[in-house]
Amino acid sequence: RSAGGFVLGIALASLYGALVLLAQGHNVWYCLVTTASLGAGLGLGMAFSAKVRVTVLLSLPHIFTKEGKMLLLLLALGMAVQGPCTNILQNFSRAAESLSCGAELALNQTAERLQRAREPLLTVLAKIKDIAQKAKVVGDHVRKFFRSIMDSVSHVARALRNVWLWLANVGKVCNQELGTPYRRCLRLFSEAKDNCERAVPFLFFLCYIIITFKPLCGLANCAWVPAPLHTARPLVIPAALRAALDRVRREFEFNISAVHHFDISLNASKSLGEVALDIMEGVRLRLEPTRRVLGLFTHISFFAILYMYIQALRYRYRYLRDDTFDNVYITRRFVELDLRRAEQGKPTVLPLSGWESGRYIPPAAPWLSQQERRRYGLQLVGVLRHVLLGLSIVLADYSLFWLLDLIRHQLQGEIIARAPAVMGVSVNGTGYISEIFRDLVSAFDTLQQGNVSVLSQRCLLQPAEPDYSTYLSMGILYGICLFIAIFGSHVARLRRVVCAAYYPRREQVR
Repeated sequence: RSAGGFVLGIALASLYGALVLLAQGHNVWYCLVTTASLGAGLGLGMAFSAKVRVTVLLSLPHIFTKEGKMLLLLLALGMAVQGPCTNILQNFSRAAESLSCGAELALNQTAERLQRAREPLLTVLAKIKDIAQKAKVVGDHVRKFFRSIMDSVSHVARALRNVWLWLANVGKVCNQELGTPYRRCLRLFSEAKDNCERAVPFLFFLCYIIITFKPLCGLANCAWVPAPLHTARPLVIPAALRAALDRVRREFEFNISAVHHFDISLNASKSLGEVALDIMEGVRLRLEPTRRVLGLFTHISFFAILYMYIQALRYRYRYLRDDTFDNVYITRRFVELDLRRAEQGKPTVLPLSGWESGRYIPPAAPWLSQQERRRYGLQLVGVLRHVLLGLSIVLADYSLFWLLDLIRHQLQGEIIARAPAVMGVSVNGTGYISEIFRDLVSAFDTLQQGNVSVLSQRCLLQPAEPDYSTYLSMGILYGICLFIAIFGSHVARLRRVVCAAYYPRREQVR
């Protein structure tokens, strides 16, 4: 039983909880559950089990090995993706929103300018339409007047024609009803003869004297009777009068056409802001799988501890069973044993040869063994490469924020463009035309009075400030990785010290 082991286990679990909660920003309940589980396992295990104590103590130096360094680098990369990279995308989104807001503002003001530019023309068209309506009313009245005159003249002409036809055909009617003068003359002589025979039947032969006068009736066919109505012509021909009135009527028929072509298309299925947001959403969706995969590295802290524990068990297992495993150190007990053999006159190992001194070293020697030197350069270059990558991400994040914040600072004001001088035009006079010109001039006054917002606070850029605590955590992790690359080999030698302290007999055998 060990109270110190229990305290150390609780301290390590608390350190893990602080790292997960403060550095990685995980959920409080996740931190609470994992920290409590880890604290219970480490505290009770180190308090009541020597095997757990030695394994945990072996896990601590194992952090400074190549595997621990890679886990820390992955953790730093995950923090870079969750922090600076996310902030970069957010700043790009805000910049796109600000630009789209400015573009929409410019588009709306352009549409307003176009509408104001159309107002004078629309006013003129309205006046022309008013004139046309009034002229149409006058023309309609004149056409109705002449139509009435033409209808009246046509009615009188029809009446005169009917009278004229009646006068022209009255003789024919009389001849049809009473007979012609020749036949009436013959009928009169015939009736006179018949009356004479009835009057003096005994002298009927005298009545035939009347028949001798019948040839005189032929004079009725040759007689000329003046007929002024038959030869007279009307003073004015109705068709000519109708044609003249129709020509006058057509003088009041007119068309007023005003052709106005002013086409501009400002319609779109989506606004500029929606287009910009769709583009940024597409970029975010494409980067989302990569961001999620890299974001998983922020959740491997618990599994990293488990991996370190397994590596410690593996080291302990090989230490207890393999005499050549990590056995390159000239310890103090080895030197005492070599001196004792020298006093006894037996063969000794020390001093080492040049090749052996590069392979076997004292545990506290500041120089590295041949195997450690072989790994030293590669690890240092790998760490520097990751540090350069993380530093580039941090610089990109902060540079973008600094640039956008500088733009925001410079564009804090509001600029409104107004007309430098307003021109006034007055129209004097009375009459309809003067009213038209006055309305036209007032429309141009409206055009001059418009303002244009060059810079508006509604579209002011608000960049997202970087999370400096993430920068600090990444710096600490990269600093630890650099320390591991430089001094990790020296710290890793403590694993042998721990095993030697807990297994002195095995150390003597090795």
